[in-house]
Amino acid sequence: MTDGTLPAAPVARSQTASHILYVLRENPVTAASFVMFAFFLLSALIGPYVVPYDPLATDAVNALQPPSFAHPFGTDALGRDVFSRVIVATRLDLVISVAAVAISFVIGSVLGAIAGYRGGLIDAVLNRILDTIMAFPLFVLAMGIVAALGNSVTNIIIATAIINIPFYARLVRAEVNIRREAGFALAAKLAGNSDARVLAFHIFPNALPPMMVQVSLNLGWAILNAAGLSFIGLGVKPPTPEWGIMVAEGANYIVSGEWWLALFPGLWLMLAVFTFNMMGDGLRDIVDPRRRT
Repeated sequence: MTDGTLPAAPVARSQTASHILYVLRENPVTAASFVMFAFFLLSALIGPYVVPYDPLATDAVNALQPPSFAHPFGTDALGRDVFSRVIVATRLDLVISVAAVAISFVIGSVLGAIAGYRGGLIDAVLNRILDTIMAFPLFVLAMGIVAALGNSVTNIIIATAIINIPFYARLVRAEVNIRREAGFALAAKLAGNSDARVLAFHIFPNALPPMMVQVSLNLGWAILNAAGLSFIGLGVKPPTPEWGIMVAEGANYIVSGEWWLALFPGLWLMLAVFTFNMMGDGLRDIVDPRRRT
């Protein structure tokens, strides 16, 4: 016989799902941003398989055609379908932004948490390293890193991650430094928990809400950074579909009247950045322990 109680794990998952749904219902703007993010995610996952044309196939006969039923976003100077290239480019741009932000989030969080909890020499050394990184204009630093390592996707991710690390390290350091002497942290330590466990399971979760806002901002900025590098020739190499490359190529044709070449990739880029920026409040509320009551 059973006592009629549900296992802890399913109950926890049910409560988490209920909390997420509550946050989405409470804030329509957040719900709209998650719907837009789902659209971009779906485009990245299945877009390359459902686009009407090969994004790399050239067709000189139909070069520089304006938007039409056959080509909703028109064609470029080589006759390639702009709509297909914009959709296919979603995967690459999302991979670059998500991978770069994930790397910087992990490294910055670990460094900042250790420095904020331990203090002393570790904290002083970390602050000097972060000051050195942030002394340079971040986009210029990314340009230098990519120019030195080579303009491959991996190097773009590494450069974007490096310039984002200080944001997370400083934010986590400040949050941990404030809470390391809080009552709940001292109580957890007195209960026999190790410093690592207190930091990971009691202090760090309370530092997540402001970090989620930073994540949403950095996701949009990482896409802009990748597009900017591509725009100046240090990003992804042509003919790979990428929003920044497409805007750079289309800018040369604006004067001659082929406006669609730069408009639609730029519009997609703007919508992606706008989506990530709107997700910040929702992500903060979802991970905030105080919002789960």
